[in-house]
Amino acid sequence: MPLFATSLAAADSVAPLDFNLYMQGKYVYERNCIVCHGQRGDGNGELSPTLKPKPRSFREGMFKFRTTPLGALPADDDLRHTIRHGLSGTAMGMFTQLTDEEVDAVITYVKSFSRRWRKPENYAQPVTLSPAPEWFKASDQVKTHATEGSKLFAANCVACHGEKADGKGPAAIALKDIWGIPAAPSDLRQPHLRCGDNPDDIFRVLATGLNGTPMVSFEKTLTEVQRWDIIAYLMSIRLPSGPVLGG
Repeated sequence: MPLFATSLAAADSVAPLDFNLYMQGKYVYERNCIVCHGQRGDGNGELSPTLKPKPRSFREGMFKFRTTPLGALPADDDLRHTIRHGLSGTAMGMFTQLTDEEVDAVITYVKSFSRRWRKPENYAQPVTLSPAPEWFKASDQVKTHATEGSKLFAANCVACHGEKADGKGPAAIALKDIWGIPAAPSDLRQPHLRCGDNPDDIFRVLATGLNGTPMVSFEKTLTEVQRWDIIAYLMSIRLPSGPVLGG
């Protein structure tokens, strides 16, 4: 019988599959997810050829948006967040109509597509994420930190995201993800980013990176203060809210 972890804290043990929850998840998946993600969870659903970006393949067990370290599987709460809130600039909508039990069930079913969920070494505790500093509430201080952030952005991010943070850096054209699909860097000026619109969402990505993409974690290379400075800079150049153009 397949084995899956049932808790983000169970990094040292893998619990038996709840077959009833699995079957309920299969039902939910086939009525809500299969048209994009495909019968085999490979991202090749009926609508896939018409969608950009391509729907996520679950076969590799690699998920971009997580609170866990780079390379680790996401916590169940990370998957719940994506299901509930969707991803801006993609066909992944907000499945607010699903009950909590249905969300838990479809998470169980999604895990069945990859063997990575069967190996305890692929699990990790969420990274500790600091809240936005108090200086974010003072515009004069934000401006000072944004100035420092612009220098840090130039030193660490321009190669991919470009001097204007528009996703058009010199390395951008050659970037691909683990699925061999071009991985265009985000236009960080946009008001709606796939990771989320708040400073805390951007901080999470800087801390954890995006699995399967060239976006690495800056947890060990930039201090928390430096990461918040970069975020202050990005917030200072954000475009007015309007149509979603990606992110």
